[in-house]
Amino acid sequence: MARHNQLGKTGEERAAEYLISKGYVIRDVNWRSGKMELDIVACRDNLLVIIEVKTRKNLDFIRPEEAVTLRKINNIVRATEAYIRIYDIHLDTRFDIITLVGEGEDFEIEHIEDAFLPPLNSR
Repeated sequence: MARHNQLGKTGEERAAEYLISKGYVIRDVNWRSGKMELDIVACRDNLLVIIEVKTRKNLDFIRPEEAVTLRKINNIVRATEAYIRIYDIHLDTRFDIITLVGEGEDFEIEHIEDAFLPPLNSR
């Protein structure tokens, strides 16, 4: 596995551990359907929470959350719609971002709740 892929996988694992420590119930990590992907799907307080995880070794270029572009948001929303349809979920949905900066065991974690809303024209 390429080093950057391993960093991303480690970031998703740490993000899931963080969420569990905060009382979230993890439904799926790295859920895929065709070309659609959701990093983490969790539930808490009667909400379906979709979490986009962004991991970086440092902040030399851009902050991790800045990599969540409108195109990425549209893809997340479409994947979420599919997930809700496939699993027949009837909960309100929230979109969060978790950023991790660092490497190895030493990450600075930031959890941005309600990071974005689905665009009105996500198609």
